[in-house]
Amino acid sequence: MTLTRRALTIAAGGAALLPRASFSAADPYDLPMQGDVRIIHQTDTHANARPVQFREPSQNIGLGAAAGQPPHLVGTHFLDYYQMAPGTRAAHAFTFLEFEKLAQRFGPLGGFAHLKTVIETLRAGAGPGRSLVLDGGDLCQGTGTANRTRGLAMIALGNMLGIDAMTGHWEFTYGEDGIAAIVKAFKGRFIAQNVFLSEEAGMLGKPAFDPKTGSVFEPYIIRAVGGYRLGIIGQAFPYVPIAHPRRFVPDWRFGIRVGNMQKIVDQLRETQKVDVVLLLSHNGMAVDLKLATEVRGIDIILGGHTHDAVPQPVIVKNAGGRTLVTNAGSAGKFVAVLDLRLGKRRLRDFSYRLLAVYSDLVRPDAAVEAEIAKWEAPDREAEGEKLAEVETLLYRRNNFYGSVDQVIMDALREEMDAEIAFSPGFRWGNSFLTGSAFTMRDLLTETAITYPVAFVQTMTGAAIKAMMEDVCDNLFNPNPYYQQGGDMVRVGGMNYACAPARPMGQRISDMVLEDGRPVEAARNYKTISWASVDPPQDERPVAAVVAANLRRRKTIRIVRPSQVRLIGVDGNPGWAA
Repeated sequence: MTLTRRALTIAAGGAALLPRASFSAADPYDLPMQGDVRIIHQTDTHANARPVQFREPSQNIGLGAAAGQPPHLVGTHFLDYYQMAPGTRAAHAFTFLEFEKLAQRFGPLGGFAHLKTVIETLRAGAGPGRSLVLDGGDLCQGTGTANRTRGLAMIALGNMLGIDAMTGHWEFTYGEDGIAAIVKAFKGRFIAQNVFLSEEAGMLGKPAFDPKTGSVFEPYIIRAVGGYRLGIIGQAFPYVPIAHPRRFVPDWRFGIRVGNMQKIVDQLRETQKVDVVLLLSHNGMAVDLKLATEVRGIDIILGGHTHDAVPQPVIVKNAGGRTLVTNAGSAGKFVAVLDLRLGKRRLRDFSYRLLAVYSDLVRPDAAVEAEIAKWEAPDREAEGEKLAEVETLLYRRNNFYGSVDQVIMDALREEMDAEIAFSPGFRWGNSFLTGSAFTMRDLLTETAITYPVAFVQTMTGAAIKAMMEDVCDNLFNPNPYYQQGGDMVRVGGMNYACAPARPMGQRISDMVLEDGRPVEAARNYKTISWASVDPPQDERPVAAVVAANLRRRKTIRIVRPSQVRLIGVDGNPGWAA
């Protein structure tokens, strides 16, 4: 693959976002076509049908060769790397800096009615028959309405956006029947090369796209666009039965499946004679970067899962030439625009821009607004309940600490009389500004899953440390294929130290209760958790427990935040706080 210096300049030039001389003065999303084919990519919207606030992380630590490289840059390091000015729309969209001040100034981002307008503008700019819209997964989970409709509300909205193809992750937590309903309702194509029937399910003749191979879903599609043939491979989240209850997908087996990927790429290039190969991935960026070194023949990876908003592609060399690796953020904040200049069976040039969708700059589509209101109507009264007034910025996305998780853990400990609380390191969930009303709808954007039970259990200090070491290794294992998504488990009622660069079993130390007493390895502690992958306990959903606590308190105030002392990360460009 030969990529010109101009291609890189164009890609980097889009980083500064708004305002830019290259944008139309009338419409900042009316971008002139820079090639033969336009790919419009969104991912990890997590059912955010309405515009939202979403604070980007101040902790996204990279180790070893990944230190200081995308996506492991935060704050001023991010601004310096991508040559963005502080205090601008771009700085607000891509970093946590001055978050509340700039949020008040610029307002919320995203929303499907606004996305519809932006996508239609981008399609029109490409010209008839020259664009595709691709969704990288996590479209169907993340709000109360999405959970109640088992994702179908978001599929209806995705159909209105004109999504041509998607892959999945949290969609699988609606179960095998649930995702079958999603695929049936979706007007585009659901693609995933890495999901197969188990041997037993195959013998029993369970449904599959290809009964001969056991491939559950269509692995790829070929589309004629702008006079060229595009091969698009789907890659679902590889670790579904590990990260979520296996009971949701008992008949299916997942994985990265590098060998099968290479086989499909070769088939697309040698037999199908496509001009360009794209991978629509929900691996996470670290996994995609490694995959790009191992599989030859993929031109572009359109990535998701880790919620990294990366303004320009990372170019990875491999045996077949080069692969562009992208990641398009989350929460509906961004739309990626990839213009491809193609030749016969090759990518000649490209232009990439990751656009922040500011709701104050976009006229929402009336039909999509009406559709959102229709799906939300049954939940409107219950979810509109004000639970409390927010007295401190609430956010989730960070490697080690999220204030919204602190609120959840404080409520769980108080309501269920536990010494220590744990909250999963989910990367979805929105941000809420000081002085805002926190409603039941807001609480569900932090907790709406199909296995939400809060449960009490007794754990020894040794078991707590072992569990934390395991989760931490999932985040910082040197091999990206063992990094299975999510941030560090949040801990309430206990402080500790963590050395991310140390080996498995040696990262967690200095565990002390909030009153200063050391956590003893042999002593039993009453703990409370939620979202367990084990069979559900006979307890209440986490949202019900937290809502009861907030109704009584009436204000959200964090009195004693949990403390994590990080060791060996001073000067790391992925750590600012």
